[in-house]
Amino acid sequence: MHLIMVGLNHRTASVELREKLAFPEYGLGPGLDKLREYPHISEGVILSTCNRTEVYCVVDDKEKGRQDILNFLESTREIDQEAFIPYTYTYASRDVIRHLFQVVSSLDSMVVGEPQIAGQVKNAYQAAQGKGCTGPILNRLFGHALSVGKRVRTETGIGSKAVSVSYVAVELAKKVFPRLEGCKAFLVGAGEMGELTARHLLDNGVREVLVASRSLERAERLAVRFGGQAVPFMDSIRYMADVDIVITSSAAPHHLITERDVLAVMGLRGGRPLFLIDIAFPRNIDPQVGKIENVFLYNIDDLKSIADSHLEDRNKEATRAKNTIIETEAEEMASWLYSLEAVPTIKLLRQEVEKIRDQKTRKALARLKDLSDEDKDQIVALTRLITNAILHKPITTLKESANRKNGYMYLQALRHLFGLDDYSDRKMK
Repeated sequence: MHLIMVGLNHRTASVELREKLAFPEYGLGPGLDKLREYPHISEGVILSTCNRTEVYCVVDDKEKGRQDILNFLESTREIDQEAFIPYTYTYASRDVIRHLFQVVSSLDSMVVGEPQIAGQVKNAYQAAQGKGCTGPILNRLFGHALSVGKRVRTETGIGSKAVSVSYVAVELAKKVFPRLEGCKAFLVGAGEMGELTARHLLDNGVREVLVASRSLERAERLAVRFGGQAVPFMDSIRYMADVDIVITSSAAPHHLITERDVLAVMGLRGGRPLFLIDIAFPRNIDPQVGKIENVFLYNIDDLKSIADSHLEDRNKEATRAKNTIIETEAEEMASWLYSLEAVPTIKLLRQEVEKIRDQKTRKALARLKDLSDEDKDQIVALTRLITNAILHKPITTLKESANRKNGYMYLQALRHLFGLDDYSDRKMK
């Protein structure tokens, strides 16, 4: 039994590659069903957001399990492994625990302290649980992780120091328009971050917000909250000629706004600049739009540059969270995980010592041909008594320390000293 994770995120991969490896909401269930079919995977959770795709698994062999995950991503996302392997990272055991705790606490987010990730982790876990993909290990791991995330937000100032996506978007808008007062915004789609951005723009002086959503009822509800106007989703392009800022956050799996659309819109604007914020994932706006004169297009990755300029306060809180909470909680979880290995390790140790005892005893008895069968039986019994006496103390200590803090250190030391990991690998080949 091994805990491993294979993934990529905003630090290792471009938004284009992340889009190809992402699991949209409608594809998560089928993806989990497929993950269960791989022979070396016994438990699995798929975490897929705009910033990351990570597959957490319990496997019977680390290398074979990792290859199963890579094969799974290649098959379900229809992309050759060579195209994404260089951008992935793999964690095992304690490193998986520590990484997940940092993810759920938003310490590994593009915008450190952002609140959405905890809900995304919870949804990913519940989806896997609903599909029967989790078991005792991932249930314990993700349940503990969600508690750690809550503790980090409660005991540190990470949330209050956060620079949200909506904040960053407004800062960018201020660079395009000398004054936001009097500007008109258009929200295309009903995504949470798009809604927050529209609200933040209003708080900073934008005078009116138009709202378009595939659900007219949803658009009307949002428009009422914004004191704005709901417009038909299919007419979105036409309304772009009259606004200054466009925010897209639709769940559409394709581009809603093309280069041709924006060229036509710009011909009606009399040279006025158009600011587009594409917060959707996958992106709603064709990247070629950003090359048009007087058009300012930013996507989720572009927002990172401004977020990074406000890192100092958040990094202090992030460091405090890692040192005072994450490490302690990860140590506790790792101790529990390793305690599960105590029984199979003891069994493996006995098998290894018994094999050595049997080989050496047989070799010695083969040279002592004059002994009676009764004498030989007594020698065999004696060798068993000696090996049991030698093993008694380390096995007792291992059992007693299995559930204690740092108990895993005894387990690791024993497996290393007796070469049990090598023995286990040989048995599985």
